[in-house]
Amino acid sequence: MLMQNLAILVLAGFVGFAVISKVPNTLHTPLMSGTNAIHGIVVLGGFIVLGSGADGTLNKILLVVAIAFGTMNVVGGFLVTDRMLAMFKTKRTEDTPGGPAGDRDGARS
Repeated sequence: MLMQNLAILVLAGFVGFAVISKVPNTLHTPLMSGTNAIHGIVVLGGFIVLGSGADGTLNKILLVVAIAFGTMNVVGGFLVTDRMLAMFKTKRTEDTPGGPAGDRDGARS
């Protein structure tokens, strides 16, 4: 049983690498946002299993480690996504209405 599970893990890793390596750069941000949502569900599931009374100290330790890594992945993914989306925002200059030198209406004081 252990060898079967290990073989499935290795094959899933190869398939995941093959799929992700073929994603164009323009789809990276939406794909990362979807992955963040999935990892949020994984973290929530970890909390539910931990709260339901997992048996054994080793299981509890592994659950806490999985929750910690999942949370780091979610937070880091959202930070990277936010930074990538900020690259597409237009920068305001002094000549732009509402920029640093103007008020909301674009009038100078």
